[in-house]
Amino acid sequence: MAHPTMRFAEVYEAGDAWLADCSAHPTLVRMTWNKEALAPFATGTHWLAAETRLLPTMRALNRIRGEHRGPVLADVETDTAWWLVAPAAAEELADVRQLTVQPTGWTLDCPPTGWGMEGRLWLNHPDGSGLLTDPAALAAAFGPGGHRAPTEAPR
Repeated sequence: MAHPTMRFAEVYEAGDAWLADCSAHPTLVRMTWNKEALAPFATGTHWLAAETRLLPTMRALNRIRGEHRGPVLADVETDTAWWLVAPAAAEELADVRQLTVQPTGWTLDCPPTGWGMEGRLWLNHPDGSGLLTDPAALAAAFGPGGHRAPTEAPR
């Protein structure tokens, strides 16, 4: 998680640097963003994308504590969201019917962290730390009753 005293611009710069470094061609990513276009990222080396619909994502965001929640990208035009998870998370999330973990080599087109474009925006920004969503917390958030913090009362 980013240091609490960091300014928004610093957090976005750190997030952009981390995200660009997740590409085989970081310079090309930055050039693409400078042209105000989405940059393509191949999944697998640094993270996989767990895809789902936007409304369940909004609910799950409130169920997963910050230290377990990594970057989440949304496309408001297609009602789609992608949770960035570790490459080893595919097996752990295989039985979560609301999530489709895209395979290694699948392309996710991403805006920079500080602003949206072409209907895509970060619901939870990459902050430069490399934190990815904990697959156990993500599975629990999409499971029956959703994930609850230990002190949260049942509904």
